[in-house]
Amino acid sequence: MASPISPATTSAAVADAPPPVQTLSVGLGERSYPIVIGAGLIDSAELLAQHVPHRDVLVVTNTVVGPLYAQRLEATLTRGLPGRRVVRAVLPDGEQHKSLESAGRLFDVLIGNRFGRDAAVLALGGGVVGDIAGFVAACYQRGIDLVQAPTTLLAHVDSSVGGKTAVNHPGGKNLIGAFHQPRGVVADTHLLSSLPPRELSAGLAEVIKYGLICDAAFFGWLESHIEALRALDAAALSYAIRRCCEIKAQIVARDEREQGERALLNLGHTFGHAIESATGYTQWLHGEAVAVGLLMAADLSRRLGQVSAAELARLRSLLARAGLPVRAPPIGAARALEYMRVDKKVKAGRVRLILMQGIGHATLSADYPDAALAATLSAWFDGAAGAAGAAGDAAAGPSR
Repeated sequence: MASPISPATTSAAVADAPPPVQTLSVGLGERSYPIVIGAGLIDSAELLAQHVPHRDVLVVTNTVVGPLYAQRLEATLTRGLPGRRVVRAVLPDGEQHKSLESAGRLFDVLIGNRFGRDAAVLALGGGVVGDIAGFVAACYQRGIDLVQAPTTLLAHVDSSVGGKTAVNHPGGKNLIGAFHQPRGVVADTHLLSSLPPRELSAGLAEVIKYGLICDAAFFGWLESHIEALRALDAAALSYAIRRCCEIKAQIVARDEREQGERALLNLGHTFGHAIESATGYTQWLHGEAVAVGLLMAADLSRRLGQVSAAELARLRSLLARAGLPVRAPPIGAARALEYMRVDKKVKAGRVRLILMQGIGHATLSADYPDAALAATLSAWFDGAAGAAGAAGDAAAGPSR
């Protein structure tokens, strides 16, 4: 049985003026680290000198984020520590580039600049940049320091925290990776102002996930504030990011290497990863695939009598209001199941799934009828009307 999640430290009514800087801690003993949340953090030489004291720093970013923020960040880094050597590596944008080839390019930069074990990798970007940079930091000279500076909502609330790093393989998502906790997370909420609406919505899928797995009150708060979040309301964003990080920090502190409870954070992901893999990582954003995965997990839970039709309808409505897809691509149930069978939660050949027991409670289970899973996969992936509705053409990307 999973340990309870502590209640939110802020009331459900968001304060009009959120604290300018908030700091949480991921409690992992001597490897504990802070999550610093606030606006304008990449312009604070004092803060970056505290969390990135290294003389040699590799800033990893991509072709979208780099032109917006890399120069500012690098200027702050050098202002905070004169004589510091900062090298920038720019990767192509997109999940399809989260590969061993991209990781190899970063190893070449580290080796070519003769970076030692006292250097640091600083990830400036979303989940793809953070995952690749973290994987490289975990492997280079058997591990060097990593600092996460997330630039997407998804990375703020999920991928930058917890130490999961990986690259994809044609056979499946995140199959090659390592656990490597960052030295710290510098979550500058000002960077979210440049997010395209589609990327912001993708991040909201992970935010909604936290309410589903362990905080029904937070899910209800999201139903009341989803439009404020889409409008980048500062107070709403501050509260949502903090609450998600609180939940994840508590779970990671209890189960760092996903031996049990931490798997709950993958609600919807086994279905979602199948969508990403089957569509070549080019048509669906991670959060979009997770959104449909959440609905599929809820649908399977409904078939098992654990979620009501009304709860499933609430989830579908909230995802749609968040600007997320609520229908799956017709990739085929059999094909989807093949991708699901290489999921990292498979044990003794059995696909273990995160299922819901009502909104606000999730469990890891391999004890479900195969017929129920087959019915869910067919309804959503075979293009049948059923729970999914009429599916669109996968080549056209997510249908909303």
